[in-house]
Amino acid sequence: MDSELVSVMFRYTTPPLLTDLKKSLKMPLFGNTFSPKKIPPRKCASLSSLHALDRSTREVELGLEYGPPVMNIGGQSWKFEEGQWITESGGNGSSRELQRLKKRNVQLEEENNLLKLKIEILLDMLTETTVDNHMMGKEVEEIKTQHRRKK
Repeated sequence: MDSELVSVMFRYTTPPLLTDLKKSLKMPLFGNTFSPKKIPPRKCASLSSLHALDRSTREVELGLEYGPPVMNIGGQSWKFEEGQWITESGGNGSSRELQRLKKRNVQLEEENNLLKLKIEILLDMLTETTVDNHMMGKEVEEIKTQHRRKK
């Protein structure tokens, strides 16, 4: 429907008070650009005095000893080392070895996929050269037959 037709229909079906209210509440969807209110500046940069303490004092006061994160889930202890979560329960060596073997397996699979791709490319190149060689052989034979006919 046309917007003028809708406004005419609206005018005839609603009392004048509602049309004035509608005009005052009219909000354009795409007409105005977005302009947010300016945020007032902060009163204080920091409410904490921790930034004034040196590192050794902070460590003593707050007990900040940085180490790898450790968590306990379902009775099993996990430690975050070298970008991996490693279990610390029972067989430390075997779980680390398992993690290392899984990582190596992923590397070997990626290398295998790369080698398969290289073989496919080499086979395509071989096919292309074989076709070129075959076409050149045909051209040579045609030139020879044309040369024989001229004699």
